[in-house]
Amino acid sequence: QVQLVESGGGSVQAGKSLRLSCAASGFNLANYAIGWFRQAPGKEREGVSCLSQDGTKSDYADSVKGRFTISRDSATGTAYLQMNGLKPEDTALYYCAAVKRAAQLQSICMILSSTFRYWGQGTQVTVSS
Repeated sequence: QVQLVESGGGSVQAGKSLRLSCAASGFNLANYAIGWFRQAPGKEREGVSCLSQDGTKSDYADSVKGRFTISRDSATGTAYLQMNGLKPEDTALYYCAAVKRAAQLQSICMILSSTFRYWGQGTQVTVSS
C-alpha cells in the first residue's frame, strides 16, 4: 500500500525553526517529484514548495522564499522541508505530496496540488508570536 507519512510538526515561537519529514511506504521518494502544501483553518490549501523528480529544480511560494528549503535524501527516500524564521502566518497543517512523472517531465517543478497523486495526512505546525 502506497502511503506518505509526515512528521516534525509542533508548536514553536516566532523566529524559530522546524524541519518536516516525509517518508513513503510502498515506494522510494528518491524517484518522485515532491511537493509541500499547507492549509490553515478557514483557508484554502496553498502550495509551499516543490522539488522536481530529478532533483534539479525547486520552487517556493513567495511567502516562504528565503526561509524554507526543500530537500530529499536519495539514500533513504525521505523528503524534508526545513523551515526557518517561522512566522505566526505559517501556522497550518502541512502536507507532503508525491508523483511519478514520465521521463521527459522529470525536471518539472510545479507547486500545483492537482499534479500530485499521493498525499500524506499532514503534520500540524503552530507558530506563536
